[in-house]
Amino acid sequence: MSARSIPVTVYAEMTPNPDVMKFVTNKIINPGAPLDFSSSAPVKGAPIAGALLNFPFIDNVFIANNYISVTKNDKIDWDMVVMETREFILNYIQTGKEIIQQEALQPHAIKENQLHEKKGEAVQYNISTSELDDKIIEALNEYIRPAVESDGGSIDFVNFKEGKVTVALRGACSGCPSSTVTLKQGIQSLLTRMFPEVTSVESLAH
Repeated sequence: MSARSIPVTVYAEMTPNPDVMKFVTNKIINPGAPLDFSSSAPVKGAPIAGALLNFPFIDNVFIANNYISVTKNDKIDWDMVVMETREFILNYIQTGKEIIQQEALQPHAIKENQLHEKKGEAVQYNISTSELDDKIIEALNEYIRPAVESDGGSIDFVNFKEGKVTVALRGACSGCPSSTVTLKQGIQSLLTRMFPEVTSVESLAH
């Protein structure tokens, strides 16, 4: 018996990163923190990512709440493959195939050593944070995350040490030319105003 079709729409949206296209759906496909998958590492826990990375022009797949940011390589232009990619994602979701396995879901705060785990590994995290850490995470989620996600990316709190907040910018924000401006003029400006203890914000390279 074939899987029952699920009413769903998918549309493509450009991001500030010219190599990344954001494919937005009208349903929640990842209720946890965004998941990042690269063609250079095994994919575990997200069958849709593995399927997309079979395309020769796709280098990275980033799955967030209701969208997938796809990074292409520099051998092809988006106008040649955007419709093919959109149709693939639409058909995949419509036919009810498994998108993300339950054990692969992650929380919205990560530790530095966890960020460097192999991409695609399903790992359960136990995050220990201070009261100030929790307030910073809350501010990131309320004021920063929506704007970053609208550009096809994500921001995750990594740690706060000696006045410095370290975050991980992923998805379309990773390698984006404007990410440094966003980090300093946007995120750092906000957090230093809200929290006197914060003196700077840095992005963790990965």
